[in-house]
Amino acid sequence: MTAPTTMAKNIINSLPIDTSYDEIIKELAFDRMIKKGLEDSKNGKTISSKEMELQIKQW
Repeated sequence: MTAPTTMAKNIINSLPIDTSYDEIIKELAFDRMIKKGLEDSKNGKTISSKEMELQIKQW
């Protein structure tokens, strides 16, 4: 597994040179959310759309 600092550097280096600080933070957060979602899916920690719909109706 790649170290988090290396992954962050790779993401930052892939962005245009004039990318704002806020955009860098958004890109890092987006990458983390995607990786976390894929990890959850791989480990069976997901629910169906129908189950989510039922949960939302209970709010």
